[in-house]
Amino acid sequence: MSALFGKKVGMTGVFDDQGQYVPVTVLEVGPCYVTQVKTKARDGYAAVQLAFEDMAERKLNKPEKGHFDKAGTSAKRYVKEVRSFSDEKIASFALGAEIKVPDIFAEGDVVHVVGTSKGRGFQGVVKRHHFGGIGQSTHGQSDRQRHPGSIGSSSYPSRVFKGQRMGGRMGGKRITTRNLRVVRIVADQNLILVSGSFAGAKNQVVEIVKA
Repeated sequence: MSALFGKKVGMTGVFDDQGQYVPVTVLEVGPCYVTQVKTKARDGYAAVQLAFEDMAERKLNKPEKGHFDKAGTSAKRYVKEVRSFSDEKIASFALGAEIKVPDIFAEGDVVHVVGTSKGRGFQGVVKRHHFGGIGQSTHGQSDRQRHPGSIGSSSYPSRVFKGQRMGGRMGGKRITTRNLRVVRIVADQNLILVSGSFAGAKNQVVEIVKA
């Protein structure tokens, strides 16, 4: 397997060769630059460190500037490691090498997209777990419509069981959406159009992994 990093642009739709309308998500992928190559002999594991999206050099501290200078690249905003490359592929990478969409992906490929879901903050059980609420606004229950109801047993075991569905933080989790198809590639704009949708807001940094 192999992967690249990019940003979620938004959603639209295109017509395929059979005239069928296909909803797609647009991804701006790379170009990514190799800023470090890690090997099992030296680092204990094999990986390629990729960086993308230019940023002002004045925003770097000295260690970061030295890291990019060693790789021979300009300052980058995002730096992430990819371990899904094969050992042969990793050995072929050189510091500062530019990797573009056509180098990894082609139309018709199946990919997995890894992103972070939208953060929803602290939510109650109706929104978080789809509870129906207690209802019954009469008979002394004037403020219970969206409450969870009973959450535990009686005198035994006198505690709330672990994993009980209650209110809490919702969203903001790393989610992998599998088996999306590359519908179209716009190489001159570094864009990939994948079928369907996946977790993440616009401009969310995602990892596109070739299945």
